[in-house]
Amino acid sequence: MSDATQTPSAAATAPATVRKDLAEVAEAAERLLHTVTELEPGQLSEASALSGWSRGHVLAHIARNADSLVNLLTGAASGQHIPQYADPEARDRGIEEGAGRPLDEQLADLRGSEERFEAAAAALTGDAWAFAVRHRRGYTFPAADIPWKRLMELEYHHVDLDAGYTPAHWPAVFTERELRRLTGLFQGAPDVPGVLLLTEAGGAGLRIGDQADPPELTVEGPVRGLVAWLSGRSDGDGLQVHRGDVRVTDPRSALPQLPPVG
Repeated sequence: MSDATQTPSAAATAPATVRKDLAEVAEAAERLLHTVTELEPGQLSEASALSGWSRGHVLAHIARNADSLVNLLTGAASGQHIPQYADPEARDRGIEEGAGRPLDEQLADLRGSEERFEAAAAALTGDAWAFAVRHRRGYTFPAADIPWKRLMELEYHHVDLDAGYTPAHWPAVFTERELRRLTGLFQGAPDVPGVLLLTEAGGAGLRIGDQADPPELTVEGPVRGLVAWLSGRSDGDGLQVHRGDVRVTDPRSALPQLPPVG
């Protein structure tokens, strides 16, 4: 795949944040491909970390997600609304149809879909990145957010593949930004008790759930560990939990159930 920082339009006209995100996407894609090339063919049919999905399902989803984002990028380039998927069933159908393919086909599809994503991003001029595209769930967002959404798919589902890549491997730039995004999603979330999140690096705490003072729980740990729990990739292992001034012996039993994130 090409280096996203070297595509002419991305380097010349895309906002600086978009250029950085595209570079992160290219690196994340290479890490994923390295993991997949190390798999044995029989491992694709084994269970992933996602309930009901094999590793083949996860890989098919990653490839089809790239193509769905190509649709959004193509729409932004032309100033037209192109659906992320052709119809409501297309996403699940593409995953099921691609899940059982042999390893060489999965690899070729991953590479090809990522190259199509890079090419579609390179085709956007500066103004097109401000175009509002529509997510499959109905909400709109600027095309400039598409590279980060792709990065989320790559990093989270690389972990979901359950093939040796863990939250400990996530780049710091990814986890630091995701911590802010996820806490924003869960701030004031109904049925979630107040939780103060503290990172080992110090600094101001972040709140999720009920905003009434004082928070019911204080959760402290490395940024990667907090993001892993908030994103549903960890049960809280490695985090310290306090209820008031008392440290909870088993953090996993005290942490609240969080709603799934998309």
